[in-house]
Amino acid sequence: MVVSREKTPTAQETFMQMAQAAGLRGRLLITVGLLIVVRLGIYIPVPGIDREAFEAAVQNLPFLGFLDLFTGGGLATVGIFALGILPYINASIIIQLLTSAVPALEDLQKNEGEAGRRKIAQITRYVALGWAIIQATGITIGLLRPYAISDSPIFIVETVLAITAGSMFVMWLSEVITERGLGNGASLLIFVNIVAVLPRTLGNTIDYAQTGGREAIAQVVLLILVFLVMIVGIVFVQEGTRRIPIISARRQVGRRLYRERTSYLPLRLNQGGVMPIIFASAVLVLPSSVAGFADGTPFNTFINNVALALRPGSIWYVVVYSLLIVFFSYFYASLISNPEDIAQNLKKMGSSIPGIRPGKATVAYIEGVLNRLTLLGAIFLTIVATVPTFVESATGVTTFQGFGATSLLILVGVAIDTAKQVQTYVISQRYEGMVKD
Repeated sequence: MVVSREKTPTAQETFMQMAQAAGLRGRLLITVGLLIVVRLGIYIPVPGIDREAFEAAVQNLPFLGFLDLFTGGGLATVGIFALGILPYINASIIIQLLTSAVPALEDLQKNEGEAGRRKIAQITRYVALGWAIIQATGITIGLLRPYAISDSPIFIVETVLAITAGSMFVMWLSEVITERGLGNGASLLIFVNIVAVLPRTLGNTIDYAQTGGREAIAQVVLLILVFLVMIVGIVFVQEGTRRIPIISARRQVGRRLYRERTSYLPLRLNQGGVMPIIFASAVLVLPSSVAGFADGTPFNTFINNVALALRPGSIWYVVVYSLLIVFFSYFYASLISNPEDIAQNLKKMGSSIPGIRPGKATVAYIEGVLNRLTLLGAIFLTIVATVPTFVESATGVTTFQGFGATSLLILVGVAIDTAKQVQTYVISQRYEGMVKD
């Protein structure tokens, strides 16, 4: 095989590596196989429920349809994977928030290395288990019990156990994909779930255009053009970086003298990638997932009111969604890039930023740049996430409701991140081939 000398692997080289390189091919097969298992598990039914009546109810409630989107139709089909990866995502949010507030968890993350990260991962699994039990109980009592064939305590226990076990199995599969496959397992599972619902959304849109005449066709075309423009914008933001120039001081190692070198420190415009969108979306579906947990109580009434207020397309949904995106953008940026660590690493390497003194001045400069970049990235993500909602309201096209910009951001972001990881493996195989030659 001819090895490309270009920095970025070509499409031809990537596909050839997938077919010939055993390591990359194995990771690809593991990823595809486990994603198929997750999709098949959605259609394994939870016994004792009138599925046709429940599926009709889900389609008539927008906020439940939004939750069903992230489970890939698992909620509508009442499968054992009805919760999917959502409890694990929610647990990750909780643990990452606590890591910044609890010194013990912060010490595990920063000072304990790989062992500390494994402990945090284990704690996250336990929290995900508890959260899955809570969500499964809320769904069973509040949503599934009215459609149960036999309303008994045994039905509630069996259903909660089945949905919880399914969620834990999906969590395990996502970790296997992350370790032995390609891409981030949790993100890929959400990606596949959204893609699985996409044909139904497109079919409903085509039916709307055919039955609504020229005006409906114009509305659909306008909405699709908005989506296409946003896809281009998302790619630019995901790939956008700010390059800070760095000068490496002249140094001598033995008899060899290394001259002063100029390089750059790349800082991404969107540090958190697609994760702020996923976390914000997961928080938004929490009220609808636990609605009915305390049936007939003021708490249940409050949760139902919150779920209705945060339904896709409402003004409160747009406001809360925007604030969550900004919050998680800053939160993830603080986790990924620490200005103090960057400044210390530059000092250890004998490098500095031109015109900026090493130490506190460098920390303040990098922190200011990161804050501005994060703000710009968060504003753009907020615009991209909310504009389609207003366009849908203006055009009257409701067939994309639930899909919208949230799903579009996740699809594009996960696709870019996974493609980059594939390119990384291809480049590593390229250099391994050069060494062998």
